[in-house]
Amino acid sequence: MEHFQFATRAYLDTLINKRPHETKLGEQVETIHSDHWEEELKNCSAKYVLLGIPEDIGVRANYGVGGTDSFWEPALKSLLNVQHTDVMDGANILVLGAFDFKEHMQRSQAMDVIELRTLVAEMDEIIHPLIGKIVAADKIPIVIGGGHNNSFPLIQGTSSVSNIQINCINLDAHADFRMMEGRHSGNGFSYAKRKGFLDKYAVIGLHENYNAQNIIDEMAEDHDILYWFYEDIFIRAEISYEQVLKDAIQHIKGKLTGVELDLDCIAYTLSSAYTPCGISPRIARQYLTMCADAANVAYVHIAEGAVRLQNGREDQSTAKLVTYLITDFIKANVKYHQPEEV
Repeated sequence: MEHFQFATRAYLDTLINKRPHETKLGEQVETIHSDHWEEELKNCSAKYVLLGIPEDIGVRANYGVGGTDSFWEPALKSLLNVQHTDVMDGANILVLGAFDFKEHMQRSQAMDVIELRTLVAEMDEIIHPLIGKIVAADKIPIVIGGGHNNSFPLIQGTSSVSNIQINCINLDAHADFRMMEGRHSGNGFSYAKRKGFLDKYAVIGLHENYNAQNIIDEMAEDHDILYWFYEDIFIRAEISYEQVLKDAIQHIKGKLTGVELDLDCIAYTLSSAYTPCGISPRIARQYLTMCADAANVAYVHIAEGAVRLQNGREDQSTAKLVTYLITDFIKANVKYHQPEEV
């Protein structure tokens, strides 16, 4: 398949630090073994399909700091090296691979913002068909970004193959509901809404300092959109986080739902919009656990992470944080789908 690099068993083995008397998750995960990948995908017993979108074009098209292309392989390596146990079974995961946007990344280096936005739209058309095929195979894609621009093709791919508008829940410092001025990381949800792929949207943790008034006004006028500010929850304590999460999940229940998490909402986590003021990793972990246990999840998207930014910042621990987030979701979702004992 063009613009996609499948993960092979030989490649994954280079990332696993094997130890005697232990079994790492990566030793048990599934991979694609032949050119008949669609058939393998459908027949695979694994429920969760892990894939990466290593690019930072959408971030730079939104005047952000590049570097989100650095995240996929470190995050994958960290995940593969956790322990395979009864509560975290590697056989539940198919590591599909990652989109190959090296040529797009090279072209982007000489582009201005307008040209970058055209390139993001080009990537959208590559991403959404594959997401649709994964969802059609009754699997849950777990996508490691890349910029939050990729929320749009994830929503589009899921909606198109399911023939319905889907819902989304998002833990994020930014609403990503900017105007349709050309595709970038700040307007994935507004594009999805106006193109008819997104129905209800719930976004938790917006920072008052970084969401324009026109965006807030537009969302306030749409009864299918609910939002909560970080300051209302964690500074002024006008509503509890537990109540917000309960209300947000109730808002999106009943339809296929994309579960989104932007790492820029977590304090001191390396991302395109790094912040010293944000939620704790514990809150983020609780968010994915509760969504997995209560929502009809179509996909999971963890966006905007990096281990190395263009401004020189580096932090390898971001990859380990995402491993906690992914394993929390899978553990809760597996438990949610287990048949009740009679």
